[in-house]
Amino acid sequence: MTPRTARLCAGVLLVAAAVFGVVRLTAAPTAPAASARATPTAHATATASINAAPLDPLTIAAMRARAYAASTLTTVRSDGDQGGYVNSVVSFVSDGLIEYALQSVPDGSRPAAGWPVVILSHGYIDPRTYRTDDSSYAQFIATLARAGYLVLKPDFRGHGRSQGVPEGGYLSPVYTYDLLNLISTVKVDPRVDASRIGLFGHSLGGYQALRAMVISTSVKAAVFMSAVVGSLDDIFFHWSTVTATPTAAPPPVQQQVAQSLIANRGTPKTDPNFYNEASAINYVSASTAAVQIDEDVSDSQVPKLFSDHLYAALQAAGKTVEYVPYLGDDHQFTRNRAAVLGNVLAFYRTHL
Repeated sequence: MTPRTARLCAGVLLVAAAVFGVVRLTAAPTAPAASARATPTAHATATASINAAPLDPLTIAAMRARAYAASTLTTVRSDGDQGGYVNSVVSFVSDGLIEYALQSVPDGSRPAAGWPVVILSHGYIDPRTYRTDDSSYAQFIATLARAGYLVLKPDFRGHGRSQGVPEGGYLSPVYTYDLLNLISTVKVDPRVDASRIGLFGHSLGGYQALRAMVISTSVKAAVFMSAVVGSLDDIFFHWSTVTATPTAAPPPVQQQVAQSLIANRGTPKTDPNFYNEASAINYVSASTAAVQIDEDVSDSQVPKLFSDHLYAALQAAGKTVEYVPYLGDDHQFTRNRAAVLGNVLAFYRTHL
């Protein structure tokens, strides 16, 4: 999960494809766009209504307007008891694509109302090498499953055996579609308490979880860990607070998605209204979820600034939110793992 930079040209911009599938952009210094993270203006809304232009798929309004069909979680392979919970690989359907997830079900009798569920939205792993049973989140899954939560870690489209094209997590909405389709599927699963659905988003996965949280009213609690939760203006222009370590370039399709969007829409400096409408942080007032933000103050891969901005937005909207900083660690919380696991579990026990 190390950052990576691959250079692409888009007008005066230098596009760097970096950590977790993000497209980081740097440009010649320009004056900051007014109200870069402001809610879209009434004038922009009125103009859109008069013109009756189709919604751009990247906007939150377009994602809200879509239907997210429920399917069935079908067991593909059982990995047996892991000591307090049973792992299996399951499939579900997202937009007609067969996708997969690691499912962890607590041992013991199912509660009368069903298991509370946590959907774990994973950080960037190159889709060409991603594995469903990768051990990156094993401790998080074990802690939650042993505490009585059914945990699902979905493979976004194009990852592992999941069908579809891995377009990337920031300048394409498709991973969020997968998450929202899975939420619909979970809600009709007879083993699950549909009133107790939580999200856990790490890094790139946090961006998908934030989108889902402001779109679905079924999300009761959400944890964001070292997450990319800033606006698209932040992603384009405020990622420079950390230094990327160059590695392999991302899949060509992700580079193409970025180039196409910039060619058609410019950047948050040239088209702030569009990028504001595509930034989930501007819509947190619609969320019904309690939120915990876990952030290492020296994260070398995702700027702490992103978490700061989300915390401020949630506070301004009067939402239930706690912000837990950690010292002397990094993006994966390897040193503070016990502390973050304890804080996450305590949060879900209180709010989920």
